[in-house]
Amino acid sequence: MDIRKIQMTGGSSYVLSLPKNWVRELGIKKNDPIGVVSRPDGTLLITPNIHYDNAAKVKEFSLKNYYDLDALLRSLIGAYISGFTIIKITSAVRISPKVRQVVRNFTQMTIGQEVADETDNIILLKDILNPAEMPFGNTIRRMYVIVKSMHEDALSALEQGNRELAEEVASRDTDVDRLHWLIHRQFSLITDNPSLALKMEITPREASTYYQISRIMERIGDHAVMIAESVLVLLDNDIDESLILRLTKTGERVLQIFNTVVQEIYSGSISGANNIIDEAASLETLLHSVSEMIGKMKADETVAITQIVQSIHRIGEYSIDIAEILINKLVADDPLC
Repeated sequence: MDIRKIQMTGGSSYVLSLPKNWVRELGIKKNDPIGVVSRPDGTLLITPNIHYDNAAKVKEFSLKNYYDLDALLRSLIGAYISGFTIIKITSAVRISPKVRQVVRNFTQMTIGQEVADETDNIILLKDILNPAEMPFGNTIRRMYVIVKSMHEDALSALEQGNRELAEEVASRDTDVDRLHWLIHRQFSLITDNPSLALKMEITPREASTYYQISRIMERIGDHAVMIAESVLVLLDNDIDESLILRLTKTGERVLQIFNTVVQEIYSGSISGANNIIDEAASLETLLHSVSEMIGKMKADETVAITQIVQSIHRIGEYSIDIAEILINKLVADDPLC
């Protein structure tokens, strides 16, 4: 840490000299404006970037390092989440149709990524989305609506014996992933560029809270898919209606808990979050009673019902996780706690 002493000029102005190396590296000159941000913890952030301008941040991938197309896709997603605004894919030989398909899949899986230029040896991707136009709270709401409908439809498919509805649930999981990656990307951008946080009117701590919640919602979406896949197995078997009813009622109960904890994100209280934790913990008895009913079933039926029970249980646990994240945030925000 570089320790510097405060100086006083004119009897009323406090002055702190800036590190010479820092000034030279950033090309700061006399009379250039410098942003000074006061943080809640008493620290000051000094930045030459007083206006977020989404300056180009380039990442290049050479195909000579990628024999596995799945590895290439994972790297592209990593570059997107890390906040690179331009992604360049190069090859010494003509880029194959399979690689181009991976790139197309990537642009469909992410928000704001478009092919800006394409030749035999180069594919150039550019980010066309202004992150400040996508508030975290709005994205979380969209994730919630999709995840909620996935869970509801999975339970309806079980109750109604609707194969088409169960198969359709999985198709929406990609939309949840896209929104989660967007929040992860925005969180990375805010971490690197405090000016974006100011423009979005959000603190890094709040951004971290939204990122943690989006990660949990993405996993809840995965469990809705697992429930739907298990429902497809059960539709090929003759399952006792009382067991189906018990499963759907328990699923609806955990969905109510999830709905309540999402409402707490926007108008929450510590007592409300604690109530959610207590209610979610009470699901253990219901889930245990369902498990006791599957002892004499065939193997594939037992596996499917066990998966549904476990997924319902995990959604309850994830609701507790969100409630605990909210408690941490509320305690930090309220000096009287």
